[in-house]
Amino acid sequence: MQAKDIKNRLKSLIREASIVDPSLASRLDEIDRWVKDLKPGSLTAKKFVILFLEQVIRDAEAWLRVKSLPTYEEQQAAFNALKPSLKFWYSYLFPKWLNENDAKFYIWRQKLMSGEFAGEDIDFIASVINNVQRRGGTVVKRYIADLSMATDIIVSSKSDKSLCVQLTSLSEEFFQEKSNNWESTLRFWKIDKGLLLSYNPGVTDFVDRIVNVTLYNSDNLETGIYLTFNF
Repeated sequence: MQAKDIKNRLKSLIREASIVDPSLASRLDEIDRWVKDLKPGSLTAKKFVILFLEQVIRDAEAWLRVKSLPTYEEQQAAFNALKPSLKFWYSYLFPKWLNENDAKFYIWRQKLMSGEFAGEDIDFIASVINNVQRRGGTVVKRYIADLSMATDIIVSSKSDKSLCVQLTSLSEEFFQEKSNNWESTLRFWKIDKGLLLSYNPGVTDFVDRIVNVTLYNSDNLETGIYLTFNF
């Protein structure tokens, strides 16, 4: 989408959401105020801001389509028709983000805008996603989940279960602090289980190891368990 189209679409969605879901309208209005003073050319130059805005717009559109259905039963049927990882995002995490106080939102918005967020691990995560999908799993990746919920990807394997996964290449020296912050964040968002995987890029088969552990635990990790692995 062009920057001008994004701004116009945000305003249109705010009007629609104000009738259907005021919590969504409030979030979108917050985002609109964040970018309103940027000229289209300046906004276009901010790659990750644009990508975030496009994600939010798609999610808002999908959310409003479901919430506009006349009955609760029809809304649940719409969620149930989605692949498990997408269902978990739309039926649980996205509405939770709309209705809860996100203390990190202001901070990472500014990092996106200033260019501090560089997305160095984009290619690596894309490789993990491709491998998961090739093996029959489904994946959802969202900036909101990544930057507010300590979740790089939401993965479902063969069952109707979803698992929030964070990936890191931090050295062992800093891993425990990372692990503590990760678990605390998941508990704050009432994500009742999760997987934190620390990998060594120097190991030749580390992507395969990550995919194996992720797919297995997406089916088998029990509620209340926050599991960490070092590769």
